[in-house]
Amino acid sequence: MLFSETGRDLPTLTRRQMLRRFANGFGMLGLAGLLAQESRAEGSATLGTASNPLAVKPPPFAARAKRVIFLFMSGGPSHIDKFDPKPRLQQDSGKPLPFAMPKLVRTRTGNLLQSPFKFQKHGQSGIEVSELLPHIGSCIDDICVIRSMVADNINHNGACLQMNTGEQAFSRPSMGSWLLYGLGSENQNLPGFVVISPSQPAQGAPLWSSSFLPAAYQGTLVSDLKNPIDNLRNSQFSLAKQREQLDVLSRLNEIHRRQRQEDSQLSARIASFELAFRMQRNAPEAFDFNAESETTKRLYGLQDPVTEIFGKQCLLARRLVERGVRFVQVYHTQTSKRSSCQLWDQHGGLKTELPANCAAVDMPIAGLLRDLKSRGLLDETLVIWGGEFGRTPTVELPTPGANAGKINGRDHNHWGFTMWLAGGGVKGGLAHGATDEFGFRAV
Repeated sequence: MLFSETGRDLPTLTRRQMLRRFANGFGMLGLAGLLAQESRAEGSATLGTASNPLAVKPPPFAARAKRVIFLFMSGGPSHIDKFDPKPRLQQDSGKPLPFAMPKLVRTRTGNLLQSPFKFQKHGQSGIEVSELLPHIGSCIDDICVIRSMVADNINHNGACLQMNTGEQAFSRPSMGSWLLYGLGSENQNLPGFVVISPSQPAQGAPLWSSSFLPAAYQGTLVSDLKNPIDNLRNSQFSLAKQREQLDVLSRLNEIHRRQRQEDSQLSARIASFELAFRMQRNAPEAFDFNAESETTKRLYGLQDPVTEIFGKQCLLARRLVERGVRFVQVYHTQTSKRSSCQLWDQHGGLKTELPANCAAVDMPIAGLLRDLKSRGLLDETLVIWGGEFGRTPTVELPTPGANAGKINGRDHNHWGFTMWLAGGGVKGGLAHGATDEFGFRAV
């Protein structure tokens, strides 16, 4: 018990409180070291080895979804032309927006512009989907459409960063990195977080960065669908000889590491050698489309140049989650006719470029959902579809001197847009949330 000068009792301090308060908390450094050793010991007992950052970790509670496929339409897909029909917009097309524009706008927009595409009800739920997406529409009873999404940034880079990491300006771990860090990977012979993007999306690598988390949790980029992983085969040495080399290298690296402070970049580099060795046996099979039946290939649209590229991306995503990869990020950045970091950025060409984009992804995405469902994987796999924001219901005006015929597009709209979810315990056949009568703001 402690006493004051007046003799009155003061609250008793615990040993931990004393360590925290005395000498500016210097004693906590020693306690941190002891706790770190205890944590490593517990990790060795529960996870098999504390040196394996990708080992499966028991979740804090039972969950339906065990893995995630995020289908990212880079550039900002127009919600009012796909999943959010607006009769009032059709009725008042050509008229001024009947309420004040937000103070923060990116470009000058004009009057209301109706969707040039028809909507049709699908499934038992009767949810309306654009005529541009008939295949996805046929799967609508497995989909939950969320029409009340909002973002904080009106520009691609900041909005993409926020949608993938939760932060629009500063470096933060990506969604896939957090899941891999928290849950580990069910397949120790493949990367736990894979990014499939033929062309670089807006912002690029920060979208799948591990940031302040250890480097072992960052995404592995696959950009060449014909040769997904470079330098995977060693034509000079057998696997047995490579194993001997790695054992020697591992001992040398461990001596080097013990003489230095912990460096996640160094640890990840050391672990990558072991993962690369294991991948020589498993990755070629995982990335080989030839093992799939012709029926499956047609399901994803691999026979058609229009759908082939994104079809391969979706099929590869299914093959990876089937083999225990925790998180697969699929960016739509390339079609048979063009590639772009912002493929869905229809400031102009709404009547031509948007249908082309939809045609490229419609069959592959529906094929992915049907394939996952037929294999019993959809219940445990959460599929996310969306982009960084939506588009305005007003027409984007051309810059002075531009061709007036370019008045056929929409500007960025982060005030209200649509995304959808499927699988992983999500309730399908449901449209959740809403935007206003014109599709401008979430209400």
